Amino acid sequence: MHEAATKPAQIKLSDTARWKLGITLSCLVVAIILVFTSAKINVITAAKSMPELFAFFGNNFLPPNFGAVRSYVPLLFQTIIFAIMGTYISAVLAFVFGLLISPKTNRVKWLRAAVLFVMSFLRNVPFLVWAALLVYIFGIGNMVGLIALIFATLGFLSRSYAESINEIPDSKLEALKACGGSQLQILIHGLIPEFVPSWINWTLFSFEINLRASVILGMVGAGGIGIMIQTNIRLFKYREAFALILVLILLIVTTELGTSKLRKHIR
Repeated sequence: MHEAATKPAQIKLSDTARWKLGITLSCLVVAIILVFTSAKINVITAAKSMPELFAFFGNNFLPPNFGAVRSYVPLLFQTIIFAIMGTYISAVLAFVFGLLISPKTNRVKWLRAAVLFVMSFLRNVPFLVWAALLVYIFGIGNMVGLIALIFATLGFLSRSYAESINEIPDSKLEALKACGGSQLQILIHGLIPEFVPSWINWTLFSFEINLRASVILGMVGAGGIGIMIQTNIRLFKYREAFALILVLILLIVTTELGTSKLRKHIR
């Protein structure tokens, strides 16, 4: 009796559900085959080359050489500062553009459409493309990495902030309007207090992305620890490069755990 009570319930699929599941899996398999075929990827050759890849990694990257990591600490802090500054500046500017995009705070349709178009353009251009263009125009430098982060993050945060503003219930703003509050009073006392939790959540999420992006931007000449990883790889100092990669992984994982706990606390 006890065994029957504790036995997990079995999910039985109907004939129609099985047929749909079979069709879906078949289409998925065909799609994967077509993708590999069109990309001219030979799975068998790739599988055969895996032992050589692992052997190269084991012989050249292991064990990691942490001897020079201490001398790269300033560059590591530079990468963190890039991420913080890029996120902070983008968050401040994105709030203004988010207000211009949201119909709750901007009734001018053409202005909303124009700002949304610009922010969408900024958002859809990848970090590396911005970095490559800016490095080509201004040369290698720390400012290039910061501007690339701001451009890419600004478009993402502006759209995210606007959607969060749109989700604020009208009832919480109508009370201030009924009391004769001005647009500025409604913004300060009504909209901003409701928007702050979403602002913090989206900003912390962007900081996580920007911390990883700062490393990648550094590898294309935008400064920070990424440029040192790239330099070590070019000089065949794989063990030194791998040590820096491990330090970065530890930093990124720690940051993500901290920001995740903070977001949960806010919610």
